Amino acid sequence: MCEPFIRNHQYNVIRKQAEEVVRAYQAISDPKVLESVRYGAQEKVLELFPNVTEDCSKLLTPIIDLQTVEAARRYVAELEPYLVEFPSISVKQIQKLFPKNKKLKLPDLSQIDYRYVSYLSWSDLSTNKMYIVYDAGGQFVGIEGRYTIANKKSYCFVCNKFEKLALFSAVSKKRHANLPDYYKSVGNYICMNGHDCNRNITDVTALEKFIASVVH
Repeated sequence: MCEPFIRNHQYNVIRKQAEEVVRAYQAISDPKVLESVRYGAQEKVLELFPNVTEDCSKLLTPIIDLQTVEAARRYVAELEPYLVEFPSISVKQIQKLFPKNKKLKLPDLSQIDYRYVSYLSWSDLSTNKMYIVYDAGGQFVGIEGRYTIANKKSYCFVCNKFEKLALFSAVSKKRHANLPDYYKSVGNYICMNGHDCNRNITDVTALEKFIASVVH
């Protein structure tokens, strides 16, 4: 029996690699090149889970034989029961992450499918603020900052996809020993639509690095 072991960003990698295999079957006539793409995709997927059981590994290996779009859809759909959900979080828990904000506006948590969430984000148009909530090793962390909508699409620092972005700027909690009143602003361009970003993200390293630069 295999317990849930696939995080959202890993699931996105699997889905994209499955699409690559299908495209290869449809476009490549050279058997050696096709084989390279197929086994390369399988290797990239298996490398995501170096410590999984043999039973879990067997769920992933069929990616090598996906020849049609429908087969790829069935493959990724069959992996959905093994998705690790973003930990359930309550309104009170979120409010505690932002104690200074007494009029905090929250998204409708009941409408979120936590299977497809690497991080929570939402914006408040009335205050021009954006909020991020992340599960850092079993402990929720929250970041509040100002955002400015970018005039054109570019690449999000979190998901590295070409999307509509906003410059998100948060004040770092780090304090200089000799300058206790010095406040450093940390900013980066992030997707305005958190749902799209969560569907695109394939690596949480950049997000975790940004969060660390603000909260530690």
